[in-house]
Amino acid sequence: MTTIEAIILFVSAFFAGIANSIAGGGSFLTFPALVFAGVPIIAANATSAVAVFPGYLSGALGFMKELKTYPKGQFSLLIFISALGGVLGSLLLLKTPTTLFSFVIPWLLGFATVMFAFGNLISKWAKNTAEKTSIKGNLATLFVCIYGGYFNGGLGIVLLALFSTLGMRDINLMNGLKNGMSFALSFASVITFGLAGIIYWPQAILMMVGATIGGYCGAIVARKLSAKVTKSIIVTIGSIMTFIFLFNE
Repeated sequence: MTTIEAIILFVSAFFAGIANSIAGGGSFLTFPALVFAGVPIIAANATSAVAVFPGYLSGALGFMKELKTYPKGQFSLLIFISALGGVLGSLLLLKTPTTLFSFVIPWLLGFATVMFAFGNLISKWAKNTAEKTSIKGNLATLFVCIYGGYFNGGLGIVLLALFSTLGMRDINLMNGLKNGMSFALSFASVITFGLAGIIYWPQAILMMVGATIGGYCGAIVARKLSAKVTKSIIVTIGSIMTFIFLFNE
């Protein structure tokens, strides 16, 4: 890792931390930065997950008041499903040939970008098609968590849309669940990737520091920069990255 690469990784993680605290989408910055710094594409995906996952815990703690009102049994089940999905998605990634993942990645980035860009519309649509069957809901949750373990981009928006589909309406509770589940999922993924030996730890640790500082600064930036502007920037970055990966395939 050269000095220039270290600077790029730290700065990308810093802004990813800011983005995640305001509107989400930090993976659009950390994943491409790792690839451009020379980290193999599958290892970059795994290392990116490590870089941003600590912020999910602090995010969940910020909604403890709402989480305490949620049934403990159901919350424990969601955490279990999240961890299981994280492991399954991670194992699926480890079994994916590099050439196949290189082919799939621009489509995943494109999907995540669209989900991020139209998250509000998707949530509104979901409210009108609420599905409260627990078995179907748990299976859908598992599927989303497998996606998150395989490719973390856009996970928060997908989870929020899922919660709306399941009939949830309290946005603070939904955000608390989203962060708690994302932490459990990412923690399981990190352990799986770590045991597989594909995480680039020097890069990951450097980016974790940057993302943590950025997350703290995000609270300050949020007062000066609207979430709409930040979201537009992230969507633009996601679109550019999608086309870059598509044409470099």
